[in-house]
Amino acid sequence: MPVHAEAHWSDCSASEIVERMRRGEVSAESYAQHVLNQCEAHKHLNAFISVDATQLLEAARQADRRRRSKLPLGLLHGLPVPVKDSINTRSLPTTSGTGALRNWKPREDAPLIRRLLDAGALLLGKTNLMEMSLGWTSNNQIYGAVRNPYDRSRIPGGSSGGSAAAVAARIVPLAIGEDTLGSIRVPAALCGVCGLRPTVGRYPSDGVMPITPRWDAPGPMARQVSDLILFDAALQSRSAPLRASPLAGVRIAVPPDYLLGLDSEVERVFSEAVRALEDAGATLLRTPMPAVFQGARRLVSLVQAFEILGNQMRYLKESGSSIRFEDLLVGMSPVLQQRYTRDFMPDGANAITLQTRDEFLVRLGEMRLAMRSYFADQNVQVLAYPPTLAAALPIGADVETQIGGETVPLHDVMARNIAHGSAVGMACLVLPAGLTRAGLPVGIGFDMLPGQDEALLSLGLTLETVLAPLPAPRADAPGARAHAPRS
Repeated sequence: MPVHAEAHWSDCSASEIVERMRRGEVSAESYAQHVLNQCEAHKHLNAFISVDATQLLEAARQADRRRRSKLPLGLLHGLPVPVKDSINTRSLPTTSGTGALRNWKPREDAPLIRRLLDAGALLLGKTNLMEMSLGWTSNNQIYGAVRNPYDRSRIPGGSSGGSAAAVAARIVPLAIGEDTLGSIRVPAALCGVCGLRPTVGRYPSDGVMPITPRWDAPGPMARQVSDLILFDAALQSRSAPLRASPLAGVRIAVPPDYLLGLDSEVERVFSEAVRALEDAGATLLRTPMPAVFQGARRLVSLVQAFEILGNQMRYLKESGSSIRFEDLLVGMSPVLQQRYTRDFMPDGANAITLQTRDEFLVRLGEMRLAMRSYFADQNVQVLAYPPTLAAALPIGADVETQIGGETVPLHDVMARNIAHGSAVGMACLVLPAGLTRAGLPVGIGFDMLPGQDEALLSLGLTLETVLAPLPAPRADAPGARAHAPRS
């Protein structure tokens, strides 16, 4: 490929750039260097905690040698992929965004990473995140705040904020996040990228700092659905391609209760998006969600709080760490220390009992049955909704914000509309819906019942052609430039 074409590499999809590398039109080493240049050009976003250029370039040279030797090439041949820094990697530290793990390297790669590398991907680096994956802002108090490429004074969402920011900024076309209660869906919506929270268990979650394995789900973020499909094919070892499924006649539920309390600009963009779907032939049903889902966010959060501490200490031990809980706690930011002590310790002020947890699990079972009945009774194939009540908030709005003159807690802004997906373990896809008048992305969520990931991705190929693509963030995007990452 001519040198002048390198300027367009940032706009290429993962599928396009991999195919060019497989044909030898682009060397893996030259593309890796391009990505490193992009990392440097966008370092003000603070999207990464660690990048090892030497390691990446050597892996890229090995990929080039493999191609020249005419050896079999994987679906992700030569593609540099950033990974959320809560997923184990032997060659780079896995900090989970907290201080005590700053230099810790697990003894082996997570199974997810091994599958990526076996498919030919290259580890670019580890992306910044909300500390211990607990929150929706990515305002990390240890490593510094991640900044939204569309407005650097605003959050990218979290907890997988660094991965979303890297994709939105055109540093890479594909990145890896993880979602328990919105950690892929929220940043995808706020950064204007595509995000797949798969059915729990579709991709391995071993070797990932857990909150609770019953809901933890690593997954991809990209600018095109075809790249989510490429990732899925690589992880599932699927050779048959997924085809776009028609939208005409598809019955989509749009619960009116999920449209209450929206920021006016989010409401406008979402309304225009669903009108476009209707114009394209979809049938929209405006039927309220079953009453059992009221309070789903709180229910999921309390079960997570009961289970998190034991899960995390077990993960550290199994990953080869000898760190004690006391050391982990000391290395946390003060706010998170208080949260662990108050909410997660068995004797914490807000701790629930085992009996209460088990009662909650019964209610969650009722939610799963209610969702299946809702889909069957309405004869719908998919659920559509705005993932967040507002667009990206200013950095520092970590507790609450104003919507329509009302004070709304952050957890409601970010998680009210997505809690059902976690509670039921659904296949969830977020796509860009449009921009607010201030130039901030708004997302639209599409959910199918558990196990219908491939059907959702096939429909996603069609949905994204109906929804207008977002422009790239401007080089002069608003917001003060970020401070250097904290050391």
